Amino acid sequence: MFEGFDMSKMSEMMSQMQDKAKEIQEQAKNVQFAAKAGGGLVEITANGAGEVVDLTIDDTLLEDKSSLQILLISAMNDVNKMVEENKKSQAMGMMGGLNPFGK
Repeated sequence: MFEGFDMSKMSEMMSQMQDKAKEIQEQAKNVQFAAKAGGGLVEITANGAGEVVDLTIDDTLLEDKSSLQILLISAMNDVNKMVEENKKSQAMGMMGGLNPFGK
């Protein structure tokens, strides 16, 4: 049933995956995603790790709290989706090069 399956290779593969995951996490901090809302009245920039690194709010929104809140939520949700899609893409790429059966 498990012919050709080498547990030492599985252990080695898991170690490689962990190393690759750490490398991807570090690289993610160098990638940035920006999302705008309200035609650019609000702009949020986050790195690939999901950390917000910049926020721009147009002065015209400073007296309209409810609009500001709506636009901030929209921009935050959009940038979070970008970060998550990037993480999924990187994970799929990482898995694509590994074969536990050594063939």
